[in-house]
Amino acid sequence: MTDVKQIRIEAIHLDQDDPKKCTARKLERRGLIRCKTRISSAAKKGILLDPLSKTILSPLDVDLIKDGSLVALDCSWKKIQESIRIISRTTRLESRILPILLAGNPVSWGKRGRMSTAEALSASLYIMGRKDQAISLLKPFKFGDAFLDLNGELLEAYSSCNSQAEVEEMQWEFFNRPSSDI
Repeated sequence: MTDVKQIRIEAIHLDQDDPKKCTARKLERRGLIRCKTRISSAAKKGILLDPLSKTILSPLDVDLIKDGSLVALDCSWKKIQESIRIISRTTRLESRILPILLAGNPVSWGKRGRMSTAEALSASLYIMGRKDQAISLLKPFKFGDAFLDLNGELLEAYSSCNSQAEVEEMQWEFFNRPSSDI
């Protein structure tokens, strides 16, 4: 199935990481996303990919971005809590966390949830049924195929779920559930 309409994608870019490794800027140079350096200029409607959120992304969330944007926060993992706190106070974007996925980028390869901005955006699109757009976001990166190879089965499984609860449970079919969740 070919995507009918491309989803608008943005990154709130806070210039906290090595510019040579910044996947958001590379996507912007390729015309695939827009980077915003001020939180106030970010999309007003849509989804914010938030690794601290309690609400997991599901295929049903595609409705939130049909007339809005998919927004990633491009910042240092060391400053994530402070950055998320500021954004959540100044936008009305719906925060979502991705289900467990493995990073394919060379900096965090194989680590759970330590994805680059490009990987997180691509995974989100894939889960919400926008597979063509998801794959095209990874084309500029040497690690794009590695990310898809590591997570292909996971992404297919997550994208087939019918609710957030199903996605939540599905991840435990692939990974060990933390002992605090039992």
